[in-house]
Amino acid sequence: MNDIDYTILAYDYAPVGIVLTENRIIRSCNQTFADLFGYQKHELYNQSFRMLYGSQKEFDRIRDIGIGTLEQKGVYSDERIMQHRDDTWFWCRFRAQTLSPENPLAQTVLSFSKLSEADAKVILTSRERQVVGYLSLGQTSKEIAKNLSLSPRTIEDVRARLLKKFKVKNATALLVKLGNIEA
Repeated sequence: MNDIDYTILAYDYAPVGIVLTENRIIRSCNQTFADLFGYQKHELYNQSFRMLYGSQKEFDRIRDIGIGTLEQKGVYSDERIMQHRDDTWFWCRFRAQTLSPENPLAQTVLSFSKLSEADAKVILTSRERQVVGYLSLGQTSKEIAKNLSLSPRTIEDVRARLLKKFKVKNATALLVKLGNIEA
């Protein structure tokens, strides 16, 4: 086996999903990324990242959250819920590095690593996913309400439903349970 074969093996079977995008179109990905989302690699090539989100609005919202940081620092990371091909959702750590800070989405290398083995069973509504996404960024109900053009009471109702659904007492415990991480 020559050096290039080792490089391909290391890329394809890295312990995190790796993907190269051009303007949010998947140009290359490793086997781990394809497996994480439930696709074959060839099914992902030249597809919009939109196929991995529940709605166009969510797809746009996620772009808007990190674009400023990518422009300023060239890198961005967060934790988010992503959609598997079978319509289940999983919690993952996301990282992005742009190859062109002046146009951060022109070429971007992304990595995804699953945070929990049990999280594939997480079933959340689109609104619950939005609220959990903003909670993971440390936002308050008022801030989330403003971002989603909803009332703070509506966000409080969604939070209460999430706490009850996951049998936890607060947002921190919710994030810990969804992410299977230590507080």
